[in-house]
Amino acid sequence: MKNYEFTKKFRAIYDHAVALYAKGQQGAGTYFDATQLAFLSANGITAQHMYDYAEDHNNGGEPGYDNALIIETIRRDYFLNVQHGRPSTDVLDESRMPGKTDAVHGIQWLPRVIPKAKAKLRGELPASLMYSCGGDRRFFKSLDILPAEFLSLVWRHEHDDKAIIDWVVQRSQSAK
Repeated sequence: MKNYEFTKKFRAIYDHAVALYAKGQQGAGTYFDATQLAFLSANGITAQHMYDYAEDHNNGGEPGYDNALIIETIRRDYFLNVQHGRPSTDVLDESRMPGKTDAVHGIQWLPRVIPKAKAKLRGELPASLMYSCGGDRRFFKSLDILPAEFLSLVWRHEHDDKAIIDWVVQRSQSAK
């Protein structure tokens, strides 16, 4: 059972990564055996993504298993149903991303998190970036947005940044 067992297998790999990081093991390339890597790859997830979750889990408890699972479930759905199980060959050029203090409609980080979420959705994040990193989490918390909710929003409006921005502006007004 490849699909039905996804959450169970994901949990085992997540817990494995968290335990290795807690023991001091470093480097995404050292964490997973061939079977684990095959599972991750078949679901559009990289070893780096799991390593990033383990690192942040051990260094502050966030984003945590629950958020990792729903983020990666959305990524998996996009990977299997839009990309038909074929990984993108593109990688987001971090040097072309908006700055951390850039704002739209007075909302800092929003111009940066949109292309980052698109890259996460498509499997195009460079190893140097994590979706739902500390900066993303501050942004999401300040506006009371679930990281997976934002990723789903980006999928629904993948080619319409204005719709994404309008939704966030509306949410920011209700978060006050």
